[in-house]
Amino acid sequence: MSKVVVQSIGVSLDGFAAGPDQSLENPLGTTGPELMEWFFPTLTFRSMHGGEGGETGVDNSFAEKSMSDKGAWILGRNMFGPVRGPWPDDSWKGWWGDDPPYHVPAFVLTHYEREPLVMEGGTTFYFITDGIHSALEKAKAAAGDRDVRIGGGAATIRQFLQAGLIDEMHLVVRPILLGKGEPLFADLDLRTLGYAVTDSVQGERGLHVIVNKLG
Repeated sequence: MSKVVVQSIGVSLDGFAAGPDQSLENPLGTTGPELMEWFFPTLTFRSMHGGEGGETGVDNSFAEKSMSDKGAWILGRNMFGPVRGPWPDDSWKGWWGDDPPYHVPAFVLTHYEREPLVMEGGTTFYFITDGIHSALEKAKAAAGDRDVRIGGGAATIRQFLQAGLIDEMHLVVRPILLGKGEPLFADLDLRTLGYAVTDSVQGERGLHVIVNKLG
């Protein structure tokens, strides 16, 4: 059965899912890459970027699962790029080059209209201006029996959690303190919203925590 999932989101011990001062040079924020240091050494990550080798342990197993069997993605505007306000033109096509890693329809939340962007490898970006419920409806229609992954960033995940629209989350708790950045759970009471931790597995560089919406 199709689910709405969040996967492979690195979180610091003090609750941040991205570092401060995100920019073209620092898409995860100045300290954000520390959150993903569990992911970078894996076979999955290196294969995605045309590299060789890579680790095949617990971290890789979760990374591999997070990229498989997805029928559609939903991304916040920041996840697509650093451009703010109205689109000046169509020159910005994402962080990933001509062949983004999604290979399925990806729905980008924005306040500004833009024509769909067809990329190599099966990825098409659709720009959704009428909110998260509309984006999810379109993503589910595109995904069919496969899962819809909410790719982030943190603000987008918070919106979907607050609305109770996420079925399952996979978080990777990193043993680091960022001090400041983008908090993942600000102003959320996950317990009252019906979420609970259902599993945890220690990986090589992070603790993999599974959170499900119950009932």
